[in-house]
Amino acid sequence: MAPEQEAGVSIPVIDISGYIAGDLSRTTRIVEQLNTACRAPGFFQIIGHDVPAESRTRLFDKVAQFYDLPLTTKSALRRGLSANGARGYEAIGTMTLEDEYKDQKEGFMVGPELPPGRLLQGPNLWPDESECPGFRSTMEEYYTAVRSLSLRMFRLLALSLRLDEHYFDAFVDSRDSISMCRAHRYPQATVEAAERSRGIGAHTDFGAMTLLLQDDIGGLEVFHRPSKTWNAVPYVEDAYIVNIGDMMEWWTNGRYMSTLHRVISPVLNRDRYSVVFFNEGLLDQVIECISTCIEHGEAPPYQPISVEAHLRKRYGDGYGEDGDKAERDGEGD
Repeated sequence: MAPEQEAGVSIPVIDISGYIAGDLSRTTRIVEQLNTACRAPGFFQIIGHDVPAESRTRLFDKVAQFYDLPLTTKSALRRGLSANGARGYEAIGTMTLEDEYKDQKEGFMVGPELPPGRLLQGPNLWPDESECPGFRSTMEEYYTAVRSLSLRMFRLLALSLRLDEHYFDAFVDSRDSISMCRAHRYPQATVEAAERSRGIGAHTDFGAMTLLLQDDIGGLEVFHRPSKTWNAVPYVEDAYIVNIGDMMEWWTNGRYMSTLHRVISPVLNRDRYSVVFFNEGLLDQVIECISTCIEHGEAPPYQPISVEAHLRKRYGDGYGEDGDKAERDGEGD
């Protein structure tokens, strides 16, 4: 189904190479562009990053190899076997983010390798090396690279909010910071099936900021609130799609927008692949209005909430489970 494209609605493309190079004048311009994009539409694409093209290509190759494994092999890694971590494999239809539709995608999630502990903390599940050679090492290498890129993006966000550049460092880059990387396959669909399904249903992201690597098929759409239309996010070579999540909207008193988005099932002769990186942060962090995002006498629209309480509710809603079961068993684009 083609989206109702509204004239003038576009997803900005921002070149961050000046920041990576330490160019102060170019960084000032990047920060201005970010501030505008985060206010509306809450989605943008970045180029000029430092995640190598070879690493990204190899990642998609290994992800495709993993999904070609027999269902019994993948199911032996199902997230229900994950200790407190929501890690591992998800079959088609596991999540429901839009009431009328079960999500038509497979997922495989990894996070920081930690001993079993609190919500989302725990070891990853991996296929045997003989079953999918190079999959684990490629995923781990990519996870490290995109986490580093994510930290850079949070530092740019801090500057865009007139905060110290390292304001979010502890949230993003502590030992106990939760950042989850999920690889998806969206199976090809007929026109008729695509009309009755979603790759992933309409939702906002649970965390603070998301970085998405997608292939050239596309299918991601964002909702434009003023016109009430869905708008396709075009494929841009070498780009990451970045979007603001619920936590950042609350943190910024609604200045930065967590935008509704969805994925349409691909009506092609091949599957769609994407790899998404979620920044969920520190479980004990309290999300409350940042001082630079409130005027004198203004009342914040959102009540303070801990990261853990917020995530328990959202994971429970997404999987149709209560928070405790979501922790035992286990977001998407």
